Amino acid sequence: MSNAVLLALLAYAVWAWGDAVTKSLGGQLPVFEIVFMISLCTAVPILLRRPREERWRHFWRMNRPWVIHTRAVVGVVSGFCGVYAFTTIPLAEVYALVFLSPLFVTILSVVILKEQVGPWRWFAVVAGFIGVLLVVRPGFRELSLGHLAALAVALLFALSMILLRSVASQEKYTALFGTSMLYNLSVYGVAAFAAGFVMPDPVQLLKLMLVGACSATGQIILLHVARTTPANVVAPTHYSQIAWAVVLGAVFFAEYPDLLSLTGLAVLAGAGLLTLVRERLRLGTVRWNPFLRNRP
Repeated sequence: MSNAVLLALLAYAVWAWGDAVTKSLGGQLPVFEIVFMISLCTAVPILLRRPREERWRHFWRMNRPWVIHTRAVVGVVSGFCGVYAFTTIPLAEVYALVFLSPLFVTILSVVILKEQVGPWRWFAVVAGFIGVLLVVRPGFRELSLGHLAALAVALLFALSMILLRSVASQEKYTALFGTSMLYNLSVYGVAAFAAGFVMPDPVQLLKLMLVGACSATGQIILLHVARTTPANVVAPTHYSQIAWAVVLGAVFFAEYPDLLSLTGLAVLAGAGLLTLVRERLRLGTVRWNPFLRNRP
């Protein structure tokens, strides 16, 4: 196993632990406050990533501003939904719904970008939805706003990816990510204080700092991997988070998925991997940007 794959596995493990800590804060602090603190820490690697030939003070110079601003708004809503989902429903169910994102990308690429999608990728889409149905089982158990929020994260992340595809070759890094960062910090900051900022106790503050550190650390590790390794080499490691969700949910939150749920998670992971394989065959070796992770 290459060092790049091991580093990617480490990054996703760090993110999974951060998601588990986020879940532990549910009911203790307002959601906007949690997501604001996470966004504040996540801004660090984005600032450090700036290309040498660009300047942050020029981030407002855009060729297609409506697309960039739309993507920033999508990211704000997605971040809030992600924290809400993690703090209200089981980890495995959040990941099952969030991991529909690659399948939504396939659907939106047809609708918005008019891309041609072959039968294998459509098969992956259908299989992925079947996997989620096995995990969530609507109609057989009560669904909550947390499930809707997790589904919204998947759809919004896919929309963000499609918007980014449409302008990535035309816009600067500072315009794309500077605008998103400004939206996140401004909206979450104002909302956190408008809703009544709750001063965290020492344990809660430590947890918030830990979540931020996990988010930033994952970004930094994946940035290092992205500079040297093709996307299709390390992208499958993303699905290791499903295993972490099962383990962390069971150990810390007494969330024990049954055999049907585990089968659904396996089907979902297989569908996502099939999508990645088809993308590799279609596009060849491609590079990967770790900052596309728009949820905390």
